[in-house]
Amino acid sequence: MTSLSMAMNKDAFRQFQEELAALDKEQDKRRKETSEAPQDRARREFLALRERYQLSVADVVAFFPEEEGIAYLQGLIAASEMAPRKRRASRKVAEQD
Repeated sequence: MTSLSMAMNKDAFRQFQEELAALDKEQDKRRKETSEAPQDRARREFLALRERYQLSVADVVAFFPEEEGIAYLQGLIAASEMAPRKRRASRKVAEQD
């Protein structure tokens, strides 16, 4: 009977530790969120939702105020222009070098 109660105590202690760790993580998350501006937090959360639900650019633009929607589109365009396309070298060129 004592081994059963000891096992229950270990399980309860382990559960307590897990719950305590979860609370610590939640506090860290809240501290991080409070350091962000509310608008930045809303933007971060929305962009996470956009990825999760695969929203279109039109959905994103409609969500933000007009000037922010335009800025978002400009950011997308700038990001696509800045990233150079990588071309594969043909085998003939690689063999000649």
